[in-house]
Amino acid sequence: MAEKKTQSPSASFRPFYARARFIALALVIAAVYTYGWRVTEIDLGSLVRDAHLVKPLARDLLHPDLFTPNTESVTVEAKFILSSRPFAEKKITPPEGGRAALVLSIDGGKIGDAVTVEGFNLRPGKNGKLYWVNSIEQEYLLGEIETDDRGRFYKDITVPGLARGDEQMARAVLTWKTGGWHVSHTLELVIEKMVETIFLGLMATTMAIALVTPLSFLGARNLMMGRPAGRVVYYLTRTFFNVLRSIEPLIMAILFAVWVGIGPFAGVLALGLHSVATLGKLFSEQIENIDPGPVEAITAVGAHPVQVVLYGVVPQVLPVFIALAFYRWDINVRMSTIIGFVGGGGIGFLLQQWINLLKYNEAGTALLAIAIVVIALDAISAKFRANLTQNG
Repeated sequence: MAEKKTQSPSASFRPFYARARFIALALVIAAVYTYGWRVTEIDLGSLVRDAHLVKPLARDLLHPDLFTPNTESVTVEAKFILSSRPFAEKKITPPEGGRAALVLSIDGGKIGDAVTVEGFNLRPGKNGKLYWVNSIEQEYLLGEIETDDRGRFYKDITVPGLARGDEQMARAVLTWKTGGWHVSHTLELVIEKMVETIFLGLMATTMAIALVTPLSFLGARNLMMGRPAGRVVYYLTRTFFNVLRSIEPLIMAILFAVWVGIGPFAGVLALGLHSVATLGKLFSEQIENIDPGPVEAITAVGAHPVQVVLYGVVPQVLPVFIALAFYRWDINVRMSTIIGFVGGGGIGFLLQQWINLLKYNEAGTALLAIAIVVIALDAISAKFRANLTQNG
């Protein structure tokens, strides 16, 4: 008789990482991630190599504009006519009556002409800035100025290329601290827009709840699959929820900003419609997970379908519905920040403007306010949901 060959235990029970199937799967995963690394152009070295580029931005964002010192200022101006015809240079003399004034060496000229600017009877020993202002009120900084002990200064300038129109203006602004601090205009504006953002989320959530509550019962499988007509309604409702959920709220915000105009109303509509889809799915799933006992008991005594819903379903899902609605408000407040970037109103619209204008101190104020409100709402929402769960 031929001898029967037996496999060694080590060959029969090889570890999973030594098997051909695992090795093939590992190679496929490695290939996918290698290709993904190349497609997404990941360059970890740039995080270190270009770190200096982001330092000024990070520094300004970490120094929000919250409070400003109390100051006083004085502004003096002098007209300048932009013209191709020559203007005679005049002798600069102090104004009569000891009034504060700004005097130019020539009253007009063309771009590139040299002009001497002199200030009289200003606050002694104060610093300020000298601007060129064109006919459409665009300011161009010409430089820093400082008055002497007689309240005078002078500076040689050239008419800048920014000059547009006929009437131009040289403007000197002196500013000095007077002691004490006050809330900055930036913080006042941020608080106003943050309140708008909170109510934007609230109104969007309320609108969504009003629409989705009846629809969620139509999208619950356990309530609608008993009859052919009910099945049709169920699939139509679920399809409606899925289609809405597939559209990003950012796209909805762009649509409504064009439709009703830029502002918080467009944000309310965009977030409200997206909340309908999200809450519709969540509410329907909660209805599908109810205890069937009360429903069967009420149905057995001949209750109408509406009565079954009111007395058998609603008491079981109401606490969860309220908790989910509160959580959705929290989400909508956070999402409204991004919605504002495309004209949906609220703090996001303000933040987008400041970032575009490179006003990162102001942007830091907005980011700080957003963080505080989101953290507060998240804590309140979590506590509220926990209480509802315990009571339920």
